[in-house]
Amino acid sequence: MTPKRYKKIQNVLKNRQMDLTVILDNIHKPHNFNAIVRTCDAVGIQDVQYIPVTEGYRQLNYYAKGSQKWVEAHKYENFSSVADKFQGKGYQLLAAHFSDSAIDYREIDYTKPTAIVMGTELDGISDETAAIVDQHIVVPMHGMVASLNVSVASAVILFEAQKQRMVAGLYDKRSMPDERYKKLRFEWSYPRIARMYREKSQPYPELDEDGYFINAINP
Repeated sequence: MTPKRYKKIQNVLKNRQMDLTVILDNIHKPHNFNAIVRTCDAVGIQDVQYIPVTEGYRQLNYYAKGSQKWVEAHKYENFSSVADKFQGKGYQLLAAHFSDSAIDYREIDYTKPTAIVMGTELDGISDETAAIVDQHIVVPMHGMVASLNVSVASAVILFEAQKQRMVAGLYDKRSMPDERYKKLRFEWSYPRIARMYREKSQPYPELDEDGYFINAINP
């Protein structure tokens, strides 16, 4: 661990947008799932929610190559359970979905607590999901193709959210709670040592401003 690497880890954690998330509803292709997770990391999303496909496809396991180390995925059995959780916390649920009520994705205020719902590669979101979310959004298309790949559409929407949040200064102040920030800072800095401390059920040692140990306990 070098001071430069430690500083980067601190900056990334500081920029995490704790009230911005993505809900992946029955995404079944691993390369799409992984691409969306990488985009989430790029725009500062720490937590992704997903409902795995249950029929017709091999069970999807969360493994986004390098990104799984930085973005945490939370599994739900159905969409209504995750929707209840986030709507109950005051999030706006936005689904990429063609409908008569859908609006241009750029018309949304993404500085509000937001969960963006992306559906299956072939059929998009279900009718049930469409009825639960707060707003349908679309990416305007001007060609012969009617829709974008789900990972591409996710990236387009998420970078609009990033742009708005940057303008609003939401990346300038850390929103991650202190306890989680310190936990992830240590685990990202010293993953193997962190595992040893967890196996011993011992608290992580404190780190100084350069990422070096303060009063470390021998695990």
